[in-house]
Amino acid sequence: MKIVILSRGPQLYSTESLVNAGFRKGHYVRVVDYMECNVILNKNNPEIVYQSARLKDIDAIIPRIGNSGTFYGASVVQQFEMQDIYTTLTTDALLKARSKLRSMQLMSSCGIDMPRTILTNPLMDTGSIVNTIGVPLIIKLLSGTHGLGVILAESKKTGESVIDAFHKLKERVIVQEFIKESKGSDIRAFVVDGKVVAAMKRQALPGEFRSNLHRGGSSEQITLTEREEWTVLKAVEILGLQVAGVDMLPSDRGPLLLEVNPSPGLEGIEKTTKVDIAGKIIEMIEKNA
Repeated sequence: MKIVILSRGPQLYSTESLVNAGFRKGHYVRVVDYMECNVILNKNNPEIVYQSARLKDIDAIIPRIGNSGTFYGASVVQQFEMQDIYTTLTTDALLKARSKLRSMQLMSSCGIDMPRTILTNPLMDTGSIVNTIGVPLIIKLLSGTHGLGVILAESKKTGESVIDAFHKLKERVIVQEFIKESKGSDIRAFVVDGKVVAAMKRQALPGEFRSNLHRGGSSEQITLTEREEWTVLKAVEILGLQVAGVDMLPSDRGPLLLEVNPSPGLEGIEKTTKVDIAGKIIEMIEKNA
């Protein structure tokens, strides 16, 4: 099979892992920077040109679309879909998952529990936001990754000041309740083709509330509880994702959904669980393309 990985970083662990998995199974694999693709609109003849050549005779694509490239990346994926090329991430699922408010609305309406959350805008009263959530509270930049742009405000005054500062910079943020009993830990589950293929618990360093491995946190392989697995699979089903990373917080009221990532990194979870997730993604393509 001829497989194209849409990625801006051919040297990234996740991209290299997918390339190597494809090669091991005897497939032709090429990495294409989706931001450098030209979408050519012709009547009944959708085309994509990359490095002055038309991309053709492709059996499947694996979109690895970053937050900052969501809009154009979705357009490129849509162009492949118009050619009836199999994709591990559809345009609709990508756009649903990347819209924080829309995805949370969909999931909360289907019985998935999550921390109390407000998506703010500069016209909202900051004091009212903080009073609604309560302190301490978490403030997250919508564009943040790897724990960057995530702030713990332990007092009302601090919360109001941070939210006001972000609003003055015209940054959109979400404000969430702080789940004290999670004690700096969270759960990352990885789904491929409707099945949880790996799961790990991440633990923050002492004195740190962010459990991201990029910030020095530790991790261990775990088996999900029945409720945790239901939450993961239901969230992925609602958003229409075939491949996803799902983050949850353990709490006294059960697992609380934090985020569903349509282009999750493979490095942390493959190294922690020793599961060949890239290989499972290639197997999914072999079955469905």
